[in-house]
Amino acid sequence: MHLPKSVIIKEVGPRDGLQNEKAFIPTENKIEWINKLSETGLSHIEITSFVPPKWIPQLADSFEVAQGIERAEGISYSALVPNVKGLDRALDAGVDEVAVFMSASEGHNKNNINKTIDETFPLLNDVVKKGLTANKRVRGYVSTVFGCPYDGEVSIKDVIRVVDSLLEMGVYEISLGDTIGVANPLQVEEVLTELFKRFDKSHFAMHFHNTRGLALANVVASLQMGVTVFDSALGGLGGCPYAKGASGNLATDDLVYMLHSMGIQTNIDEQKLYEAAKYVESKIGRNLTSHQMLANN
Repeated sequence: MHLPKSVIIKEVGPRDGLQNEKAFIPTENKIEWINKLSETGLSHIEITSFVPPKWIPQLADSFEVAQGIERAEGISYSALVPNVKGLDRALDAGVDEVAVFMSASEGHNKNNINKTIDETFPLLNDVVKKGLTANKRVRGYVSTVFGCPYDGEVSIKDVIRVVDSLLEMGVYEISLGDTIGVANPLQVEEVLTELFKRFDKSHFAMHFHNTRGLALANVVASLQMGVTVFDSALGGLGGCPYAKGASGNLATDDLVYMLHSMGIQTNIDEQKLYEAAKYVESKIGRNLTSHQMLANN
């Protein structure tokens, strides 16, 4: 099995994890959790989303969170932004990096952004250009790469079209999302094979949801294809508020355990990760669902 020696894990729990919680987590608890994540060895933490509060009320305190955290050297603190207004707020809050988002399928894009894909391109282009002008790195999320809750199967041609447009805008990396957790390892290999015919593999990260228990298997398939960047959420928090049945993200603690067991380095301290998981578990009022938390509790 051909595997990389090291992997970068991008923690998305404070954004993609908490956005799906029913109850609002107090601002001071979010800040404290992010501070604990900063002690684990992670190099990238997505801390919040600057979307209108009516969209994601759980993240209505994005500005306060971004300003309140303790910044650790060597960590990039990023935020999701939907438009130029959101970007301006993120810049004012002092984030290191921003991420834009859209879908590979029309149905999900319309439900998530309330625009067609063609209508979304110029909107995101404005955000990317202004972000780059402000000397910020801009990342792109592409949802529903492996299947859509509204349209069903998603054509690889549709994925390529969106990826091509985002890279043309100037994003440095594209996170390929299995939004409803329907991907399998063979499909992952097929999709990446087609993308790597056209684009350098260094542009890609993977963002798996564990809806059907296949997230780690899909990570292994991605590793064998040469992908070395993965998004995950501590404890398996999260999901997609605009995709029914999209349960939690790939769990950071499960991912780290597997990678370390396979001799792949992450620079992440598993004990510190567990402590951060226990903290957020106590604040959301329910048990986290990762295998590592179930095994250690």
